[in-house]
Amino acid sequence: MDEPILTNEERAAINSGRWFSSLSPSLRHDILRCAYVKRFDDGALITARGEAPEEWLACAKGAIRVSSTSLSGKQITLTYVEPGIWFGDVSIFDGDRRTHDAYAHGACTTLCVAKADFKKILSTHVELYEALLRLHARRIRQLYGLVEDLNTLPLRARLAKQLLHLVRSYGVPSLSDGSEVRIGLHLAQEELAQLLGASRQRVNQELKTMEREEAIRIEPGGLVIRNRQALLTISETDH
Repeated sequence: MDEPILTNEERAAINSGRWFSSLSPSLRHDILRCAYVKRFDDGALITARGEAPEEWLACAKGAIRVSSTSLSGKQITLTYVEPGIWFGDVSIFDGDRRTHDAYAHGACTTLCVAKADFKKILSTHVELYEALLRLHARRIRQLYGLVEDLNTLPLRARLAKQLLHLVRSYGVPSLSDGSEVRIGLHLAQEELAQLLGASRQRVNQELKTMEREEAIRIEPGGLVIRNRQALLTISETDH
């Protein structure tokens, strides 16, 4: 169900996004002035592979699971879009159809800009072209980094890096111990394994090893990071 405005928490997530906060006040104003809000329940389809792009989007709350479907029909999770991240501009630029499905992971809020308004803002603010180039360059660097890690790092190091990323994006202080941080994004081990290009069984083994080393704790509701430095050491030295 669509809602007219963002909550204070959702607006803060958009405004504090690293990329969006780097834009000029006038450009941010014009984007927000024509943007509208959509809210989705867990598992709802946000955009579908093969459809024509009609919106530029940002995640304002929750997470958006970006996935593809294998030849056997199995859904494969590629990444999760976190609050403050904008996406969907590539297909508007090249005029082609969307290449992946996007689903709400938990209750999710998106901020949307219609394609016509997006192009109008581009014509008014030349700054947006350069800003989007920076955004795309960052995405390419991240993609190359992921490919390099997949080919050069063992699973244990890749898992540690992924957990550090998740705790930066979705970390919630533990109520029982102030030194611990819970990963607020609830991922099944199968979903975590897909992000790493590994089997669920191997990821489960590595998680249990990290738990024995007291770097993390596995709970029914998700993962708790007990020692962030230990994960950092694993990510840097387990090559």
